[in-house]
Amino acid sequence: MLLKTFGWSFAVTALGLVAAVFYGGWTAFGVVAILSVLEISLSFDNAVVNAGILKKMSAFWQKIFLTVGVLIAVFGMRLVFPVVIVAVSAQMGPIEAVDLALTDKDRYEQLVTDAHPAIAAFGGMFLLMIFLDFIFEDRDIKWLGWLERPLAKLGKIDMLSVCIALIVLLATAMTFATQAHLHAGHADKAETVLLSGVAGLITYMIVGGLSGYFEDKLEEEEEREHEAEEEAERSGKPRSAVVLAGKAAFFMFLYLEVLDASFSFDGVIGAFAITNDIVLMALGLGIGAMYVRSLTVYLVRQGTLDDYVYLEHGAHYAIGALAVILLVTIQYQISELITGSIGVILIGWSFWSSVRRNRALAAAEGNSGSDEKTEVSSGV
Repeated sequence: MLLKTFGWSFAVTALGLVAAVFYGGWTAFGVVAILSVLEISLSFDNAVVNAGILKKMSAFWQKIFLTVGVLIAVFGMRLVFPVVIVAVSAQMGPIEAVDLALTDKDRYEQLVTDAHPAIAAFGGMFLLMIFLDFIFEDRDIKWLGWLERPLAKLGKIDMLSVCIALIVLLATAMTFATQAHLHAGHADKAETVLLSGVAGLITYMIVGGLSGYFEDKLEEEEEREHEAEEEAERSGKPRSAVVLAGKAAFFMFLYLEVLDASFSFDGVIGAFAITNDIVLMALGLGIGAMYVRSLTVYLVRQGTLDDYVYLEHGAHYAIGALAVILLVTIQYQISELITGSIGVILIGWSFWSSVRRNRALAAAEGNSGSDEKTEVSSGV
């Protein structure tokens, strides 16, 4: 099971490390290995959240997530995205941007750094909306009940999460704008932050809204599936996996890809703290992205989220922390060690809480069983 799920990740790791050695020797090997670990640590919460969505999809769409989705994640966000950033921010063609990345790495890094406020605002707002919608929803299972119960009551107010997100964005842009008199050009960048944040909010509402709408339709679709399958079997023409998955799975897949893109922002930006070589960056982050995807499928197939019910809570709190960190990094620099550690700590805490809950339930069932046996014995 483990080899089947992580087989491609192991293969990509071997090929990536060998390519790094041929490209830049053992120094490059070390850089790629560090980048891989960085990407996994920063994106572990991504895997947990993805698993919560992926488990609702058919086996066909899970395979699509591991094939087409990997191409989008590895080549799109880890290789093409940094080049697109430079091309847009420097107003140059993609070929020129690639040439710049390969020939003038310092200038390339500077251009990506200049584009960081827009990237952080977009990704920060998208992730913040995910966190807010989660904590304002009334759930049967609550991890931090003292906090989640009152927030669930507040969540009954329409559009509360959108209002809070816009207030946070406005405060961030205004804080950035106050530095205009100290640093030339910050006023323009403050406007860029505001526009990018609004774009992130709109993206979430469009993609999340569509996926949510079709997810609600899943129940109706599943009710018709059984009848459709019986009819197909009688006619000798079984339905394909694509039809069974329907529009709901497609939009959830689209939502997963946008979510993964938002999670990858911090990894791409953080990679520049280690290297400004786009080839090594693509190799290291690409390997990490493969493990994140394999881990997502592993969590789904093992039913880990059902066994450890607080994991999803911990992941969403990590998302909220990452959203805040991204918005803070618009103005201040934060170590990638802090960024990665917060997510690992929150998920580790939620995992341990789940283990304690399972032990308590098992003990309660054991005591209940003992009481029943005692009653039976007394009756005899």
